[in-house]
This record gives sequence, structure tokens and C-alpha cells, in this order.
Amino acid sequence: MSQPPPQQGFGAPYEPRPGVYGDPGQPQPGPYGQQSGPYGQPPQPQIPPPSSGGRSPGRFVGLVAAVLAGVLVIGAGVWFAVGGDDASDGKKPVAKGTAEPEQPGTGSSRKKTPAAEAAEINKGRKEGEAKVRWIQKNGVDVPVGASVLGPWIAGGIVAKAMYRTVSGYSLEDGSQKWSLRLPTDVCAAPTRPTADGKIVIGLLTETSADADENCDKLQMIDLATGEAGWSETIDRVVRNDALRYVVMAISGDVVTIGGLGRAEAYRVSDGKHLWGRPPGPCEVQGFAGGSVMLASVLCPSQSKGESDEEVRRIDPVTGRTLWTHKVEKGWNVDAFHSVDPPVIFLRKGPLVGGTSAIAVLNDDGTFRSQPVPGGDAPEGRCPGRERQLGWNLDTCTGAAVDTGTDTLYVATKRRSAGRSSTNDVVAFDMSTGKKKWKVPSPATQTLMPLRVEGGKALMYLSPPDPKTKDVGGGIMALGPQGGTPQPVLRHPASAAATERAFDEPIVLHADGRSLLMLPDVLGETDEEEMEMRTMIAFGD
Repeated sequence: MSQPPPQQGFGAPYEPRPGVYGDPGQPQPGPYGQQSGPYGQPPQPQIPPPSSGGRSPGRFVGLVAAVLAGVLVIGAGVWFAVGGDDASDGKKPVAKGTAEPEQPGTGSSRKKTPAAEAAEINKGRKEGEAKVRWIQKNGVDVPVGASVLGPWIAGGIVAKAMYRTVSGYSLEDGSQKWSLRLPTDVCAAPTRPTADGKIVIGLLTETSADADENCDKLQMIDLATGEAGWSETIDRVVRNDALRYVVMAISGDVVTIGGLGRAEAYRVSDGKHLWGRPPGPCEVQGFAGGSVMLASVLCPSQSKGESDEEVRRIDPVTGRTLWTHKVEKGWNVDAFHSVDPPVIFLRKGPLVGGTSAIAVLNDDGTFRSQPVPGGDAPEGRCPGRERQLGWNLDTCTGAAVDTGTDTLYVATKRRSAGRSSTNDVVAFDMSTGKKKWKVPSPATQTLMPLRVEGGKALMYLSPPDPKTKDVGGGIMALGPQGGTPQPVLRHPASAAATERAFDEPIVLHADGRSLLMLPDVLGETDEEEMEMRTMIAFGD
């Protein structure tokens, strides 16, 4: 299969949020003294990742107040919302059920309710356009903004974690079904839950300003009910290490915690510790989950002071390495856009101004192909790279894999178009790396591949710039032969202004409906944060 199976209901295992990218860098000499990629082929134009995030200690800068949007891996959509209670009393997490979500700013001065706003938008929709099912606003006063982790789908519930709360909402009408108060801040979480709707999140041990903040407490949660399960604190005394920035992933019934050389695995169902850091001098940078577990591993180089990077397939239960792929010297793993088959985004040089490439591997870890885009710079969108939270190796979007036709769909770097932007979608033969075709997005709109379903790539079409009337966003489809993107779900043009407020959102499409989510909440005032739209759902 090309990617992990979708979550229940509207859920999908992968869907990331876009980051902010710099200008393409100049080609750099490859490993064979030519302008080449990591496998001796011409380099892909640079996809400069955000300058304030990353995987090495130097790339982890503080929470950027600028905000991003993002989600999975290559292939699927995701959901999440914002809201919940603030709890700092140190008590055991408690889930509270609610028939209806608390509405922010109730009173005579309050603006339109989400229900009223959706109804007003639907008055202007035209034949063939889907209606707005519901809109959610934040409704939570958070300190200096907050990142939202998730979303996760289970049993008709879409759940998200923000600040000191995990909340669950109805997929049907957006009403809040439960709210779980947490004693400290959420600091990490996997991209997707287990098949039975369980998630394990990371919490800070301390909250005081002068404390050594470490993301070393684990809390399991049943997403269908909001009930808190087992909790564990990772032992840091043995290695005397810091766990402020971690990467989490779930494969089957196993959750892994990695980053800055740390690696631990626990069984999700009961919290049993399964394995830790692999033997030898190599250090795990992080794991990617799903139907297959992959790891980015950094090993000492024969050259003093240097290191080499490897991709390893790991048995989730035992931690045993099943195969190893050595990345060409000087190149680093940026993200896994698919774990089955492995599709990896690589980078050489600095985050901004370096060179990027895509590598496709066989099931045994051997090199298969390197797509050669020519002048079409691919753009992966990965959440968390501009903030301290939510950075996982398997949360990128912008590419989709079709194993049936050996086709890799990739979005190109956006280019200015009026007051908006536009881009293209390029298809590659995964066996040869050769370009099959390129399809442009409509003017002032962008296309972002989500996943492959029914032999076609599903893509999110952004709304156009404000000057373009009678056009909204939506979900489009492209087959392996290219051509003109065909509409799957048309978002109403009357919702375009609202949809534009979801800057580079996390997008989910399933069962004839779609959902946009904003992964960060930041406003200049408390009222602005409370009124910020964070979820909008479309479909009849």
C-alpha cells in the first residue's frame, strides 16, 4: 500500500501543514563532483524549510509567534479544532462531557455565532456547491498564542490538543463532546492514533518559569470517550539527557519517542516499556509511523567531527533493524512523505539556500529512483517547523503515492499571482524518476495533493484571491494520465472569504465531506484569539 489506511470516519493518517519557505538556492556540487542529487542525478530546486525549526538542536528555536498551518504525511487528510479548558492545578486529568460547546464571548457585544455564520454563508451558495456544515471558533484565552496538535479521529469524534486541554468534537455538527483537563502543557504528540482510537501525548513535567522544561511525561487518552488512561514519566537520570523537543510516532500498538539522540518505545494499550536506544554509536533523530516504522538515524563519520545519516526500517515491537539505507554523504532526511513505499525528502546545505531532492526506495531499503523535476521546484508542507511543538517526520503533505500505477504526485513551489499565489502538480514515474506530466492550478489558486483514492490523486484547491468572484475552494481529483483537475467537492463561493482566513490549513476529505483546520492560534488581543475561526466543515 502507498500509505497507512485512513482513520475512522473522516480521518486520514497523514495531512500536514505548510510552512514558510525561502527562495530556491543555487545548485550545489553533488557527491560525484557534479551538480547532482544524492544519487548522481540533477538536483531538485530547493524547498527551503522554515528557518526557525528543524530536527537538530540548532534548528529548534522558540515558538514562532508567526503561526503556520500544517499536517501527515503524504497522503491523507486530517482534522482538528481549537478550544478547551485551562488547567494547572496538578490534579489527575478529568474529562468533562458537554452537550454543546461553550460559545466564546457570550453577551450583547458578541459577534455572530458559528451556527449563524454558517447559515448566512449557505444562503449564498449555488447549485452544485456543498454547504458549510459548521464553523468552530477558538473560545480559549491562551498565553502568547498556542499550537494545536492533532487532529485525531475516533468513533465519530475529531480531537485535538492545545495548551493544557485535549478536546473532542462531533464530526457531524461540531459540538464539543468532551474536554480533558491536563496538569501541564502538551509538548508533543504522534501524527495519528492507533486503529482503536488511542493516542499518547507528551506533557511537560514542570510549568514554573525557572524549571528545566522537559517533555518527559506520557499520557494515554481514549479519543472516543476523552478518558485518560496510563501515564509514565521517562527516566532521564540514566542518560542525563534533555527531552524538550521530541518526535513521536505510532505504528500498530507501539508509540515511539525520539529526537536529539533519544529513542524509547511503549505499548499504547498498557504503557509497557518495550525498547530504548539501539546499541552502538548511532543516534535516532526521530521515527515515522503508520503501516511501516521508519527511523532517521545519525551515525559518526570516519571524518572527524562529521556524521552520516541513515534511514532504517524498525520492527515496532522489538526495535530490531530490518534494513538500513545509507543516505549519500552530506545529505539529511527532512521528512518521510510515505513509509510504504518509502518516499523521502532530503536536503543538503542550510535550511534556506540549500539543495533538496526526493528519493524513492524499494521495500527492502535499496534505492529505486530520484524524481528529476527540472525547473519545477517541489514544495513539501510540514507542520511544526516554525514552532517547538508538533514537529514529526511523518506530518508532511504536498505529495501522494499511487502504487497501482507507480505514480508520484508532487506540488510545486508556489509563485505569486495577484494578491494570491498559484502552483502546479507534477507527476513522476516512481520506477524511473522521469516526469510524466505537469498540470497548472487555476489562476490565483493552488493545488495540494492529499492522498490517492480510487486510482486518482485527491487534492485541496485553495480559494482564489479576493478579486476573483463566484469561485471557492474545494477538493479536486487528477488521474495518472493528468489532464484537467475534476471537482470532487465544491466549497461555496460565498465561503471564500472565510476560507481564506484559514491560511495554509490542515485539510481532510472523506465520505463526501471536507474539513479545514488552523493549527495555530495567535491574536493581538484576547478577544481576537477567542473569536478566531479554527475549524470549518463542508458537505451535504
